[in-house]
Amino acid sequence: MSTLFDHTDHSLYSNGMTFLRQPMVQNITAIDADVVVLGLPFDLATSGRPGARLGPDAIRRASVHLAWEEIKYPWTFPLFERLKLADAGDFTYPVGDPEYFTAQLELAAEQILRQGKTLLGLGGDHFVTLPLLRAHATQHGKMALVHFDAHTDTYANGSQYDHGTMFYHAPNEGLIDKNSSVQVGIRTNYTQAEHGFKVIDGAESNALSAHTIAEMIKHSVGELPVYLTFDIDALDPAFAPGTGTPVCGGLTTDKALNILRELKGLNIVGMDVVEVAPAYDNSEITALAGATIALEMLHLWTYKHKLGN
Repeated sequence: MSTLFDHTDHSLYSNGMTFLRQPMVQNITAIDADVVVLGLPFDLATSGRPGARLGPDAIRRASVHLAWEEIKYPWTFPLFERLKLADAGDFTYPVGDPEYFTAQLELAAEQILRQGKTLLGLGGDHFVTLPLLRAHATQHGKMALVHFDAHTDTYANGSQYDHGTMFYHAPNEGLIDKNSSVQVGIRTNYTQAEHGFKVIDGAESNALSAHTIAEMIKHSVGELPVYLTFDIDALDPAFAPGTGTPVCGGLTTDKALNILRELKGLNIVGMDVVEVAPAYDNSEITALAGATIALEMLHLWTYKHKLGN
C-alpha cells in the first residue's frame, strides 16, 4: 500500500496515478519488479466509437477501489508480499502516427521482456495486442492465445492498423498457434471454415460452468506459453457499457472473474486488458471491471510463477 506524508492511503478516491498505487518506474532499462504495467493510450485502429485512448487512465483511477485489500477475495495470499509490481506509465507516441506506435511499442516491450520481466498492458484499443505479441514471440517463441472478446478479430480487412485484424495477422506471422488458442464470449459473425481457433461462443460461455470453460481452455493450450488478452466487450454491455463496440448477450462480470480464477496454473507470459472507453461508461463500472480483471491476471501470474503451482 502506498504512503504519502507518512500515512498509508486506504481511501477509495485519492492517489490513483499508478495502477493499485504501486511505484512508478521511469527508466525501462533498469526495472526492479516482476511485472510491469504499461498504459497504451491508442485508439487509432477503432472501427466503432473512439475513446479507448483514455482507458489506461480510467483503469488506474478505478484501481484505487481495489488497492486497500491486502488479501483480495477470494485469493488466500497477500499479493504484494509475493509480487513486485511497477507501473511504467503510458507509452507515448506522436499523435496520429500508428506506424510509429506499432514499431516503437514492439521495441519498448522487447526492452522490458529482455530483463526477464512480465508485461501487463492496459489499452487502448485491441490493436495494441499485435505489437505486444510480436515482442513476446521474440522471448517466448510461438504462444497459445487465450482471448476473451465479443469478436474474433480474425478479419482480413486489408488494413495494417485495424482492431479487428490482429488475430488474422498473428498466426500468419508465426506468433501464436491458433490450433492451441481459445476465444471466449464470441457473439458476432466470423468465417468458421479454417478458423482454427477453439471458440466458446457467447451462448456457451453463459451456459457452461466456469470450471468447464477453464478445463476446455487448459486442454487446448497444453504446455504452450500463454498470452492472455481480455477485451472488455466480452462482458455484456449491462456490466461494461464503456467500450467502443458493445454487443449484447455477453458475460457477467462475476462469470468472467470465475473463469479467470479457474485458470490457475496456466503458464501466462503476457497479458492485457483493452477497449475500456470511459466516455461511454456509467459510474466507472467498466473501468472498475477492467481494473479488477487486471488484478485477477496478476494473481494468476503470481500463483504460477511465485507460488510454484
